[in-house]
Amino acid sequence: MFEEQTRMPLIGDKFPELEVKTTFGSMKLPDDFNGKWVVFFSHPGDFTPVCTTEFVAFQKRFDEFKALNTELIGLSVDQVPSHIKWVQWIKDNLGVEIQFPIIADELGRVAKALGLIHPAKGTNTVRAVYIVDPKGIIRAILYYPQEIGRNIDEIIRMIKAFQTADANHVAIPANWPNNELMGDEVIIPLPPDIKGAEERMNQPNCYDWWLCHKKI
Repeated sequence: MFEEQTRMPLIGDKFPELEVKTTFGSMKLPDDFNGKWVVFFSHPGDFTPVCTTEFVAFQKRFDEFKALNTELIGLSVDQVPSHIKWVQWIKDNLGVEIQFPIIADELGRVAKALGLIHPAKGTNTVRAVYIVDPKGIIRAILYYPQEIGRNIDEIIRMIKAFQTADANHVAIPANWPNNELMGDEVIIPLPPDIKGAEERMNQPNCYDWWLCHKKI
């Protein structure tokens, strides 16, 4: 089932309810991943060089994603038999067995619902990443051009950052956990009032009342 999309989904939206064909059989998104984080990523097509390196990179970190309660699911416009053949090629030639499902979207319905077709870049799906939380809410959207592969370590960093922020009600600084100012510490939310701001003045863990950090 495909909901009519008047616009592409945005950060904070519920991930669209979709019934899809995959290399693991039919699936319902996001319901089949309820209670888990999901990294949904698209690629232009099977048997393409950059995509092949990405699939290997995702699989090499498969256990790390699992440890973060995170599932992977890929997509391209190719059909399931093409996906199967490509996955088999990766196993036979590169020694890597892909352990996550790949959506077949030969009619482009999923791509249209998610805004994965960017006309100026052709009719293939762009390299998009949707990070979806356990409640099915889209928390981040990343787009990459066809000629540049994704940084899988950054995607893992984002999952860890979201989980840390959600669990501790904090914000995450740049390049965390290796921030240039506060290392692996996190940013404390702004104080609710003047009294709270005054209490933070001259504290050792504050650069100013609006920029304080702590270790967790």
